[in-house]
Amino acid sequence: MWARWLEALFASNSIVLLSHQIDAAYWHEWTLFGIPGGIQVFVLLNIPIIALVLFGQRALALGRESGSAISWALAASGVFAVAFHGFHLLRGDAAFRTPVSLALLCATLVLSLVQGIVLTLSAHADRSQLSPTKRSSATDL
Repeated sequence: MWARWLEALFASNSIVLLSHQIDAAYWHEWTLFGIPGGIQVFVLLNIPIIALVLFGQRALALGRESGSAISWALAASGVFAVAFHGFHLLRGDAAFRTPVSLALLCATLVLSLVQGIVLTLSAHADRSQLSPTKRSSATDL
């Protein structure tokens, strides 16, 4: 039951976060992080991020533990992105103030929080489906 929700949330959140990264290139996000090398380094740093997202989507679809772990990382990175940009917006920075930029950040927050909730519910459901013997041995690990 939860697998389809997790896959849909992962895909949706990935799309929004990767779109945010396109928007971040417009706003020169590397300056906010103090990354030298400008757009060249920024683009290169996004290659492993995109690869991890694609790997995570596949692993999640196959029901692998790595998919769940990457799903947690995606949700956490979404919350971090919103907190980071929220801090800069509250400081009065001019970047990420267009309606699309703000909509991407809002969507990221909602999707990341819902993804975290569904991951938690899924983990609890998985644990409750174990027999008492398996449950105690699983928690002993």
